[in-house]
Amino acid sequence: MILYYIPINNEMKMSESIKLFKALSDKNRLRILKALQSKVLCNCEIRELLQLANSTVSQHLKILKESEFIIEQKEGKWVNYLINPAPNDKRVSSILSSLDFWINDSELIINDMKLVCCLNRENICNN
Repeated sequence: MILYYIPINNEMKMSESIKLFKALSDKNRLRILKALQSKVLCNCEIRELLQLANSTVSQHLKILKESEFIIEQKEGKWVNYLINPAPNDKRVSSILSSLDFWINDSELIINDMKLVCCLNRENICNN
């Protein structure tokens, strides 16, 4: 049996890196990631936290899902968003574990963390 070495396609690897950095290049996506590090949230709760339109929040969530930072899980009538516990790309885990170093002392993030603990989907999503 002959084994062939196939070099990693550098263009593909660069494209994947760009996708990761693009996902991190928006402050609202960083806010979502930090919020999800402390609590599983639904779309309505994220919308309430960010004070953005539902369509805008959905677009941010789509980008974070495509880059494997988050996953969604259906639970009854809820679609929960959470940090991806096992991304295929190990760089995602590395980035997530270092977010505190980069943005934890941001006033916006500190305020978000105070609000996240008080978000109640029963009150928010039923209105």
